[in-house]
Amino acid sequence: MKQQETKKFQGLTNLLSYSKRYKGSLITVGVLALTGAIFILLGPKQIETITNLIIEGMHTGIDLERISKVGMTLVIIYIIGFGINYAKQFIMASITQRLNNQLRTEIDQKINRLPLSYFDEVSYGDVLSRVTNDVDTIGKTLNNSIPTIVTSITLLVGSLFMMVTSNLTLAIIIVTITLLGFTMVKLITKKSQPYFNKQQQVLGDMSGFVEEAYTGHTIIKVYNASDDINDEFSEINDKLTNYGKKAHFLSGIMTPLISFIGNLSYVAVAIVGSKMVVSGSIEFGVVVAFTMYIRQFNNPLSQLTQVVTDLQTASAASIRVRDFMNEDEIPTDTNSPEILDHVEGNINFDHVSFGYDPNKPIIKDFSCDVVAGQKIAIVGPTGAGKTTLVNLLMRFYDVTSGDIKIDGTSIFNITKENLRNQFGMVLQDTWIFEGTVYENLVYSIPNINIDTVEKACERVGIDHFINSLPNGYDTVLDETTSLSEGQKQQFTIVRAMLKNAPLLILDEATSSIDTRTELIIQNAMDELMKGRTSFVIAHRLSTIKDADLILVMKDGNVIESGTHDELLEQRTFYYNLYNSQFQTA
Repeated sequence: MKQQETKKFQGLTNLLSYSKRYKGSLITVGVLALTGAIFILLGPKQIETITNLIIEGMHTGIDLERISKVGMTLVIIYIIGFGINYAKQFIMASITQRLNNQLRTEIDQKINRLPLSYFDEVSYGDVLSRVTNDVDTIGKTLNNSIPTIVTSITLLVGSLFMMVTSNLTLAIIIVTITLLGFTMVKLITKKSQPYFNKQQQVLGDMSGFVEEAYTGHTIIKVYNASDDINDEFSEINDKLTNYGKKAHFLSGIMTPLISFIGNLSYVAVAIVGSKMVVSGSIEFGVVVAFTMYIRQFNNPLSQLTQVVTDLQTASAASIRVRDFMNEDEIPTDTNSPEILDHVEGNINFDHVSFGYDPNKPIIKDFSCDVVAGQKIAIVGPTGAGKTTLVNLLMRFYDVTSGDIKIDGTSIFNITKENLRNQFGMVLQDTWIFEGTVYENLVYSIPNINIDTVEKACERVGIDHFINSLPNGYDTVLDETTSLSEGQKQQFTIVRAMLKNAPLLILDEATSSIDTRTELIIQNAMDELMKGRTSFVIAHRLSTIKDADLILVMKDGNVIESGTHDELLEQRTFYYNLYNSQFQTA
């Protein structure tokens, strides 16, 4: 229970910390809300005066001139109140949009500072849920809650003051009934908060599941797994429904409860007030004014209970955002980093060890010297550590022990940006974003003209397909554009060519391409790799027969190394691996 209370206060503290960024504007909103509430409180007093004037006039003649003056005063009060409330909402809406913008910007920047290991453990859908659902929840709550709290508290205190100064007896009756309602609201809030926390958490799980199911829609259909997916979805959906039902059932009691308390107050004022009017202790206008004060006293209570509900949801959302922002980041670059201006391409792996789980090493004491301009092929069974080795070279992950050097400089003394600028990459997993063909090909590569792009496309054999598109290189690629996996991979190969980096990493670069296209691309790749140090990860051993050095990996160790012919002569693991691919032939 204490832990739940602590979390609740942490969430509210987070909300306040977000609000402090706009302290000046929020003070303005508070002043406007306070002023607007005061104008609202002036209304019943004018109604009381009009009522008494009418009743008095029934005996002596109604003073229409005086009633008109009081009525005009009341209209002016309401017009000013409207203007103040509009200005308040306008400023608050502006604050909310700026807050949402800033939070999303900070989360986006945080994502770029997170290590890849974080995304190995957390689904993309859950991260998206924090960027969208949680940030929106925080923004909407602050937009509605802050002015509502100020206005409601002012109306509560102000209406209480007006009631006490009008008639103490009726004021005591109303306050007693209201305190009973407050006590019940507090008990309900205490019970409902844990369900709001769980609801927000499961909402993130739901977003993650839907994102994964949508991405793997084809696989789900191929393996007839729709029923299993539906069952899993139903389980998460039922959890979300269950927590939402409990949270909103408990919090939903508060509004009708406050309404009941308000109606009870009307009955009490009607009964007690009528007796006091008959006895002559108060005027009838006081009873009329009190019916309005009851509304001004109970409406804020109803609004505050809704604010409490919203704050509970926003509190849970802010905790999720805060936890995300507090995740461990990629270590910053060294205080005196080196910048590589000209890379020859000599690379040294010095007793490198690494494991995604420290207790389960994938690469163990790996050492290798690569001479500039060499084509290094890395082969081996799945899980041998081939792609992991490349990830370490690019510093997507950092080695557990050992060192990697480029031209004698440790990669840990080079800024990550400068290090990654030295590499061109073609990965097995392709990535095409919504944009024109040209924008996709020159992604993040400055100063590239269309002629250079067209020549690269010709070398890779994708130019005919691009020219067949409706607008050629200006065609926008989106969900309606049909690209095969092979065509996507050809796009990524063109990117690597255009980057023209001194080091190349090819991770199954031709895995999704037919044999005829593979020959075209292989020739382009051979030309591209001339004079560059290249790391080629391949399962098709026929594509790396001309490699200067072949590293054969198994269980995180290099068990063999040499040229294709040398390894075949040894008639060991590589020999068996190579022959297994051609045994049919």
